[in-house]
Amino acid sequence: MVRLFSPRKTTLLFVIRDKTKTPLPHLESILKEDIQKIWNAVHKPDTLKDTPLSEFFNVEIFALSSYEEKEKKFKEEVAQLRQRFFRSISPGGIAGDRRGVIPASGFSFSAQQIWKTIKENKDLNLPAHKVMVATVRCEEIAKEKFNHLTTDERWLALDEAVKKGPVLGFGKTLSSIIESYFKEYDTETAFFDDEVKKAKRKQLVSRVLEFVYPSYVILLGHLRSKACVDFKKRLEQSMNDGEGFASAVRKCTKTCMLEFDQGSADAAVQLANWDPLKFREKLRHDIDMHASSVQNEKLSGMIASYEKRLAEALTSPVRSLLEASGKDTWASIRKILQHETETTISKFLVDIASFDLDQEKVESMVLNLRNHARNVVENRAREEAGKALMHMKDRFSTVFYHDNDSMPRAWTGEEDIRTITKDARAASLRVLSVLAAKRLDEKPDKIENILTSSLMNDVVSSSSSKDKSSGPSSDPLVSSKWEEVTVKDTLITPVQCKSLWRQFKAETEYMVTQAITAQEAYKRGNNWLPPPWAILAMFILGFNEIMLLLRNPLYLVVIFVVYLLSKALWIQMDVGRAFQSGTLAGLLSISSQLLPSVINLLKRLAEQAHRHTISQASRSSPPSANSRSFRSQILYSNHTNTILEPSAVTNVESSVSSNVESSSDSEIEYSSPSAGQAD
Repeated sequence: MVRLFSPRKTTLLFVIRDKTKTPLPHLESILKEDIQKIWNAVHKPDTLKDTPLSEFFNVEIFALSSYEEKEKKFKEEVAQLRQRFFRSISPGGIAGDRRGVIPASGFSFSAQQIWKTIKENKDLNLPAHKVMVATVRCEEIAKEKFNHLTTDERWLALDEAVKKGPVLGFGKTLSSIIESYFKEYDTETAFFDDEVKKAKRKQLVSRVLEFVYPSYVILLGHLRSKACVDFKKRLEQSMNDGEGFASAVRKCTKTCMLEFDQGSADAAVQLANWDPLKFREKLRHDIDMHASSVQNEKLSGMIASYEKRLAEALTSPVRSLLEASGKDTWASIRKILQHETETTISKFLVDIASFDLDQEKVESMVLNLRNHARNVVENRAREEAGKALMHMKDRFSTVFYHDNDSMPRAWTGEEDIRTITKDARAASLRVLSVLAAKRLDEKPDKIENILTSSLMNDVVSSSSSKDKSSGPSSDPLVSSKWEEVTVKDTLITPVQCKSLWRQFKAETEYMVTQAITAQEAYKRGNNWLPPPWAILAMFILGFNEIMLLLRNPLYLVVIFVVYLLSKALWIQMDVGRAFQSGTLAGLLSISSQLLPSVINLLKRLAEQAHRHTISQASRSSPPSANSRSFRSQILYSNHTNTILEPSAVTNVESSVSSNVESSSDSEIEYSSPSAGQAD
């Protein structure tokens, strides 16, 4: 009959004497087969019918050597067998299964639970109460060790140090601290159920590791931050030393990752299976992000610098060419654009070689530089097209007011103003045709021909009204786009060109009018004779006066003397130069000099007459002395301080002397009749 209330197994020990050469395992198998047959023949309850023998019995076989043949060995084997009986309740003893054994500290609780179980179910086998006791006590011990760990001064100091920064030897120090508490737990739970104490130990280890894990995370965070900061400093230093960007990034990344790996290995705890891979990947991500940020910053600055160079290299030449607007303007612009772009791109490729960029990205940046250079030219062309009217007026003014040698024109009356105006307008129209569209793709167009045929032909403007009334307009400028020119490349539409040309002609008309007026004024200023009709009228109306002069020659002499005096005064006062400053200024100047000049001239004539009388009295003196004296007196005027021209002085001398002689002769002839009558 099988007992239902058994705390332990029964050990069946079979001792074999005088062991022979037959192997012991062979003997054990034979004996166990016989014992199993006996167990199968035993009557058992239905619930335990298939229960194996090992559930209730421990079958052991022990063989002793022959005492007569091997006495010494026999005694040793007997001593070993005796010890098993002496320590029957110890592990390995005859009663060493210990399924019902509990420590003395848990006896009181175990007894209470046994009695409680007996009262509830008398037929229940009670081997599980030791598990319950072990569970309670192991939990209490584990909780006690965990509480001691949380207040341990070594742990608190280590945790505080980790919060401030990286701690060298963190893993080894922490492992020694928690390992000491695990050993204490193992010592205090040595006599409790193995499975229970192992389970509770596992829970304790998990709880302790969970408790210290935040410090481990903080430490790895410090290591990651330190590695990231070191990477930034080393990368900057390497670039300052002239090392290439890509090689500097690789070297600094390798160094920082190695330092982090060493730090994470030093922080590893023996019992914990913590993987720092997540922190390592985050560090690598931070390094890559910083390297990418620095690379983008460097490339952005480099691209901005080269774009600025392109803008500076293209802006002034393109502006000058567009302002000049010659026949080969756009060909020159294309040549400059290609040269500056290729030069800049070649330097740019040399500078970015150290970044080890993929070919696709390099091609993209080069394309952006080309587009930027083209945009600079297009923006400059669009800006100059907005000032097309001003450029046309400047070109018209330059051509109209300067000759082929770039010398200012003087409207003397010999210039063909119509031809000059036509040439100036043609030059202005060429400016308009150059600014009407962008020609960076070398596509032919007919803009200049259309503008020339439409705007330079005067018939178009006059016949436009007739075209509107007769039918659809055939004017090529009545359109919003040019033939063979895309809308993108159009700067000034045909309609806008027509409007600009009308405004241009209206604003430059005054220049032509002013030139014509200046030319006519010059002609009038250089023509002192009155018109022929005025001369004829004077001759007819003054016929009686002319006949009077012919009948009395003395009047002619008086008029001639007055003419000579007036001529002398004209030359002395320089009337022509006085009126160059204006009519009012000339009148004021003449009025202030007229009376002093007349008095001075009469005084000189009187002195000359006196010297002439003396010269006749003394023929011995050379005549040249008197003429030189008279000339020196005429050249200098005390009142007006005006110097006469030598030719004028000579004319005055000759005319005055001849007049004096003729007047004296006439007086003599005129007085002779009276003298005769007196006689």
